[in-house]
Amino acid sequence: MLEEHRQQLGERGRRGTENEEGSRSDAKSSRTDNFAALSTSVCGDLLPSRGQPEQEAHQRTMALAALAHEIKNPLAIVSAFVEFLLEQKAGPLTDHQRKILKEAHNGCLRLQRLTRDFLTYSALAAANGPFPVKFEMGDLNACLSELCEHWIPRFASKGVALFFQANPQIAPFRFDYHKVQQVVTNLLENALKFTSSGGSVWLTTEPHTWERFGSEGPHPQNVELREGRTNGPNAVRVTVADTGIGIAGEFHQEIFEDFFRIPGEKNEAFGAGLGLAISRRLVQLHGGKIWVESELGAGSKFSFLLPINQPAE
Repeated sequence: MLEEHRQQLGERGRRGTENEEGSRSDAKSSRTDNFAALSTSVCGDLLPSRGQPEQEAHQRTMALAALAHEIKNPLAIVSAFVEFLLEQKAGPLTDHQRKILKEAHNGCLRLQRLTRDFLTYSALAAANGPFPVKFEMGDLNACLSELCEHWIPRFASKGVALFFQANPQIAPFRFDYHKVQQVVTNLLENALKFTSSGGSVWLTTEPHTWERFGSEGPHPQNVELREGRTNGPNAVRVTVADTGIGIAGEFHQEIFEDFFRIPGEKNEAFGAGLGLAISRRLVQLHGGKIWVESELGAGSKFSFLLPINQPAE
């Protein structure tokens, strides 16, 4: 009787495994089919159109995203415990212990940035149709002030000054609050990464008259947005400028490509090469554009434009 019961359980387990494998196969096939529509989606072409290699690249991206999702929560727990120990809530630390924990904390932060970038990138890559953008009337000054409050302690810990002053000329307009914060977060991360102790970073905003017409990017209303107002500011320019190491002119276009890292970057510039690529796509979803002005040894200035007359949803 016991042996019969074991056989029944074994048979159920095999059927369950077969069903699960079938479901995974169907899900994998569905993701592959969705990827075929990416070239016409609002996110733009995330990978070159090369048939089968393109599908394989997409599957690798999804696998990395799945891995990032799996380690996201355990990593957050480890980071929280390290912070708990650094604050000496479990008892006093020696200088050597504090140094080790700080290195561990910095490693956790780097991995958290990687997982965040992979998850965002995979969401853009897997979008079947227009990627959702939530345009709502908002205060850009408040949006950036909130972000700076989070970043100032991290800048201070490295000895880098972060400056931001609200611009009263920027009136409320329609934009995606959290996606704009993510764009600026990526730019501030890069500025902090490549600026030495004693340096400075400035976050500024200003009204901007965008004279360049035509369609650039996936926003369906690009032409209307830019041609509708030509007698005054029709966009807001957001700039992150730093006194860091700068970027050679030959890389000013490539740095916005997927997984690109400047040759010869030092190990402390750890990253997947996705931050600027994601920022470009998020700016394009607003109907805007992003670019860099920089020279080696003379710092960098990253700017992006946000149209201020987004149509009501």
